[in-house]
Amino acid sequence: MPKSDYVHANGIRIHYLREGSGPPLVLLHGWPEFCGVWEQCIALLAPHFDVIAPDLRGFGDTDKPYGGPSTAMTPDVLADDLAGLLDALSISERVGVVAHDVGAYAAQTFARNHAERLAGLFLFNCPHPGIGRRWIEADHVPEIWYQTFNCLPWTAQMVGSSRDACRLYIGHFLRHWAADDHVFDKDLERFVDNFMKPGNLQGGFNWYSSIREARRAQMKGETAPLAPIAAPTRVFWGERDPVLKAEWMDNLSETFANLQADVAPGLGHFVHYEDPARTAGEITRFFTGLRARA
Repeated sequence: MPKSDYVHANGIRIHYLREGSGPPLVLLHGWPEFCGVWEQCIALLAPHFDVIAPDLRGFGDTDKPYGGPSTAMTPDVLADDLAGLLDALSISERVGVVAHDVGAYAAQTFARNHAERLAGLFLFNCPHPGIGRRWIEADHVPEIWYQTFNCLPWTAQMVGSSRDACRLYIGHFLRHWAADDHVFDKDLERFVDNFMKPGNLQGGFNWYSSIREARRAQMKGETAPLAPIAAPTRVFWGERDPVLKAEWMDNLSETFANLQADVAPGLGHFVHYEDPARTAGEITRFFTGLRARA
């Protein structure tokens, strides 16, 4: 099992898992997840990398600094948390960042705000500005209802009203978004344990409140274009993800200037968990290839 530890960084206490040696590689989870979702990948990556998997602010065993509903948990804050984590761990060399879902937002912001610290990006099913109005196409609106529901001030109280309620809500997304709706069965109670910890439901929901206005602007086509991210980027997108559709890969090159992208056949939203062996192999090939060309 990877080592579990804490550091103080960017004004909060960050929990993380760490194992292995070699070039630093940071793994950033999404919602509804926590750092433990990476454990199978960590074991496979540790022979090649110094693997660090933090709980994001508001998630898992990292601090929930807001005490209730908040709009302060922005991608910029999460990116600064990552920079602070690297400082606290005395990591000065460029790092590889592997990210998914919420983590992919943070990773893209880190790539823009801290480009000098980044060796490359490996992103799964990646929310990106080019999705635009497609978020609210008629056949997709039923998939994103939770993004509004998670912003309501009483949602955490309702979902956390009992262990059964939490299991129904969190379990729905683990089943519905994965290609195999039983892949999380062995760990479902562990996910419920995580989200029933004080503050963890609201901590995750604060992410949705914090990006709500930016998401609305993107859906309306009102966001200003950004310069493409220059860092070498690999995107591996689950073919059967119902909420972040593989067809939305079509204009990724507008966001990433140095891009390799393809589909992960037969996998859903949680590529890293659904097939950790394939995931670890792809990650290892990408980052060892970058070092060989450096």
